[in-house]
Amino acid sequence: MPKVSIIVPTYNVEAYLVECMESITNQTLEDIEIICINDGSTDGSLAILKSYAEKDKRIVLVDKENGGYGIGMNIGMSLATGEYIGIVEPDDFVPVNMFGDLYKIAKENDLDFVKADFYRFERATNGDMFLTYNHLDRKNQYYNQVFDPSHTPEAIRFIMNTWSGIYRKAFLDEHNIRHNETPGASFQDNGFWFQTFAFAKRGMVIDKPYYMNRRDNPNSSVKNVQKIYCINAEYDHIRDILIEYPETWERFKTYYTLKRFHNSVATLRRISNEFKRDYVERFSKEMKRARDLGEMDEELFTAAERDNLHLLMNQPAVYYKLKALPMNNGPAGLNSNFKQVKAELDKIKRSKSYRVGRAIMYIPVRLKKLAKRIYRKINRMRKGYQK
Repeated sequence: MPKVSIIVPTYNVEAYLVECMESITNQTLEDIEIICINDGSTDGSLAILKSYAEKDKRIVLVDKENGGYGIGMNIGMSLATGEYIGIVEPDDFVPVNMFGDLYKIAKENDLDFVKADFYRFERATNGDMFLTYNHLDRKNQYYNQVFDPSHTPEAIRFIMNTWSGIYRKAFLDEHNIRHNETPGASFQDNGFWFQTFAFAKRGMVIDKPYYMNRRDNPNSSVKNVQKIYCINAEYDHIRDILIEYPETWERFKTYYTLKRFHNSVATLRRISNEFKRDYVERFSKEMKRARDLGEMDEELFTAAERDNLHLLMNQPAVYYKLKALPMNNGPAGLNSNFKQVKAELDKIKRSKSYRVGRAIMYIPVRLKKLAKRIYRKINRMRKGYQK
């Protein structure tokens, strides 16, 4: 049995694939299995994978019609024979000691999973590349210690990814943890990630970066604005799974809503402007449903997030104007947005409900002012008598 099976889901990444495969095939941990899933690539990706498979017996190559990230990943997981499973995206790469180090930690601590910090390559607006260090545990509470993720719902706040760690295959099989098989490559890793935290009993995150994640690939799904509601469908999928386990759902439901809020906000920034109004309407309904079903704890949100949440739920049209409209068109665009928001607020102020509410709020203020005048008058009279 290999110590680690590494799955490489591949689709049209010939520009990055050699660097990725070199980093995997040269791992210091030699007892590995490399499962490459070619998901109907139309570029030279398949030829590159074949060239590596011909010279490395550890490589298992599957060439299939294009069906999406989730299907390819599940095929790879079903073929894996390793004790642990790792994932490397084909436009990323890893240091040669990554899987050896993670496997050693996992075995020494009998872990269901171990995850590490990572680096991310990003491209600035001027075209320059820069490297950032990403801490999974931004509050530095759980690093380098064994914890029970299934009873630590606050760990859901960790940065979400599936590729900076390894997972015990027996654990994944026991809980039937797989990827959602929706079309394309759109957030299917969210459900996998959520399930590993909800069901694992022994996990660890380490404060050492290994994985090198790339964000300069123009074909990367995070840059594809066509997948408008994929994150919504993925979170519906997560909810459907967890709700089958009432105790688990009760522990995680409010953190699930928090994570759904964060990911929906991030998605709103990325999608095409023409779809943003409809997206905000759906987003608003989803948050109101969570509130009404008791799946939301506003104390988990920051003060700024709560303000945005209330605006989203109560006045989605205003939220759209303030938070979703593009603000990158210079002073003219900013002025235009301001005028639109002002017009929306003026419309609200002219409404009957606003006038009634303002009158109700105005009465106590008037009474308070009247009481102050009476109090001052009594004081003046009292001072006059004393003289």
